Amino acid sequence: SRANLELAQRKFEVGLIAITLPAEFIANDRPLLISSDRGWSVPVLATYTETDFGGEFETEADYRDPWFADIIESQNGWMLWPPIRYGPRTVNFDLRQPAPSPPSWENWFGTDDQARDVSARLIYGFRISVLFGFCLTFLSSIVGITAGAVQGFFGGWVDLIFQRLIEIWQGMPTLYLLIILASLVEPDFFWLLSLMLLFSWMQLVGVIRAEVLRARNLDFVRAARALGATDLTIMLRHVLPNAGVAVLTFLPFVLTGSVAVL
Repeated sequence: SRANLELAQRKFEVGLIAITLPAEFIANDRPLLISSDRGWSVPVLATYTETDFGGEFETEADYRDPWFADIIESQNGWMLWPPIRYGPRTVNFDLRQPAPSPPSWENWFGTDDQARDVSARLIYGFRISVLFGFCLTFLSSIVGITAGAVQGFFGGWVDLIFQRLIEIWQGMPTLYLLIILASLVEPDFFWLLSLMLLFSWMQLVGVIRAEVLRARNLDFVRAARALGATDLTIMLRHVLPNAGVAVLTFLPFVLTGSVAVL
């Protein structure tokens, strides 16, 4: 049935998120745990040098190097690796055929044209997309709800000025701005999040504004105002809770749009 299909889809989505959040413990070019003469080491959580394991150099240990494996074995030690022994940027120099290569036991989904493991990149990429979507949805909701509530509650010139400013801001070519700024500044997670926040908050303004415009003239709001409640109290305790249903209905669309941006 449709209900069972939707339930299975939700379980699948939750499972994907649960798998990708601890991505470092699933796909990594560092061992999860190392046992040696020098005790226990957790490379997945900390950075160690070769000298920490009996090597000669103060450089970061290359755990995939056969020489390093020989050092650990000489100390009657062992290394516990994650299921996928590659990070998102790890290059597999031991491919048996030119990259991009097909799936194998070592590279489950094969490699890309730079010999990087596709399965590892999918896991990390999915996590970044989901976290980006949740962060952008949360922040844009705060800004959008605030702006929409102020517009709808006070109305008049406040609403008129806000509406004109939003119309001007919506006319900005977002894609071209992203391309221009990306050519000037090296983009990263927080840079892109801040830039998208400048435009994404407007999605909720219209919904909140309409709900607040409707609710501000209801009897219980008039009663609260007659009892001497301040505008802030009326807005937070009486008006916005009634707009919550509309917000929750619209949030999934904001979230999917935020994820699709990447």
